[in-house]
Amino acid sequence: MKVGIDLGTGAGGAPASVDLEELLATRLLVQGNSGSGKSHLLRRLLEQSAPWVQQCVIDPEGDFVTLADRFGHVVVDAARTETELTRIAGRIRQHRVSVVLNLEGLDVEQQMRAAAAFLGGMFDAERDHWYPVLVVVDEAQLFAPAAAGEVSDEARKLSLGAMTNLMCRGRKRGLAGVIATQRLAKLAKNVAAEASNFLMGRTFLDIDMARAADLLGMDRRQAEQFRDLDRGRFVALGPAIARRPLPVAIGAVETSARSVSPKLMPLPETAPEDAAELIFKMDPIELRQPVRRPPPPPPPTPTAEILAQLARSKPEPAGADASSLFPEIDEAERDAALDAVLREIVADADAAFRTVAVLYQDFLVRCRIHRVPGQPLDLAAFKRRLAIARAGVDEAMAGDDAWQEALRMSESLTDDIQGVFLIVAQAALAGAACPSDATLARAYGTHSLSRARRLLTYFEERGLLVVRTDFHGQRIVVFPDLGVESAPGDPNAPDDLVESRDAAE
Repeated sequence: MKVGIDLGTGAGGAPASVDLEELLATRLLVQGNSGSGKSHLLRRLLEQSAPWVQQCVIDPEGDFVTLADRFGHVVVDAARTETELTRIAGRIRQHRVSVVLNLEGLDVEQQMRAAAAFLGGMFDAERDHWYPVLVVVDEAQLFAPAAAGEVSDEARKLSLGAMTNLMCRGRKRGLAGVIATQRLAKLAKNVAAEASNFLMGRTFLDIDMARAADLLGMDRRQAEQFRDLDRGRFVALGPAIARRPLPVAIGAVETSARSVSPKLMPLPETAPEDAAELIFKMDPIELRQPVRRPPPPPPPTPTAEILAQLARSKPEPAGADASSLFPEIDEAERDAALDAVLREIVADADAAFRTVAVLYQDFLVRCRIHRVPGQPLDLAAFKRRLAIARAGVDEAMAGDDAWQEALRMSESLTDDIQGVFLIVAQAALAGAACPSDATLARAYGTHSLSRARRLLTYFEERGLLVVRTDFHGQRIVVFPDLGVESAPGDPNAPDDLVESRDAAE
């Protein structure tokens, strides 16, 4: 069924519409400086499509909660635990309820964690509940930043991973991302690159105008027009809107935001002596409510004192029994057992095509079978060690400084592609042939060879490695930061692990 969403008017006063079914398949990116009308555009899109599709709004400022009164959206207050938000998101997909996730009142890091948990719950919903959902994320540069900021690395990785899943892998799960940002330069490129439809509003910085012109296929000289756009006017392009850049004036909306633009208003007519009395005269109520000032923070501990405390050995408690009630765990023995379990999982050629959740459950069962002592690894630690195990690093290389540097480089990538990067890095450090596309595709959990090649291109764009081809068509991967390169390898060669399994059968 084809449904046209009325955005407003286009060139010559003709109506400008969005093919909703095409939008669900191709996603949308909106850019504009503060005051350009991004929120008004999103509100128009949400109001017009509300009768046709389930909606989920990630709202950092609480502007879209007014949709609840007119269109029946349920407002979800994000001041909950991450587990609660994940479960609520799963039930939202099950019962097909339109919601607004209100992040107002939380600091930036809390907003990132809450949005990540909520989007993760929608992404991980059961297959039977993969109904189409329009997921609108306002101020997307907060949740998918292009560079590290003042928040912790863990929060940034969680939020960036959730946004990457939404834009890169959400289509098959029915999730259609609509993201709005003030600046394209602040938005992670791998998130912005997945959108096929664009609405570009007023912007002034040269770098943002140039990127907007590139995305719309316009000449760099035409980028100046983005400075002249009025509030509520955008240039549109994409399969769901128009095949050529189209100026669009956004139409009116039925609801309004709680926060409005500041308006000029006259000052109160108060005589100077009366104004002074209002300011300096103390109200009797204030006398009964003393001013509470927070205590000053304690002075910082000198570095020399901290080092001295660390150097002092901790005295043993008096009367402590030398023998412990529980046997002590040999960490080296435990790590060796965990490595053995991970090698068993990696040795299975079909393991690469299973989800991380299934592999983690298999890992826990194998740990019980092998009697691995201590607490089991959590999911995050399991993902990290699984990526390292897939690289097939021996003990000699594991202790090498170059390998430790490769591990640090991989931390800038999302969990699902760290294993691919480490496989290529291991081959370069060992001087082995560059892995084939089939090997990299298996490590990524896909049968598509083109995706494996795109991953190498992505690593190269991030400045992590350089890919070159010799005169025989063999591929060589160079790591400038590590000072190593792989031996020439045939990119079209079959996967060794799959071949060995087939031969054994």
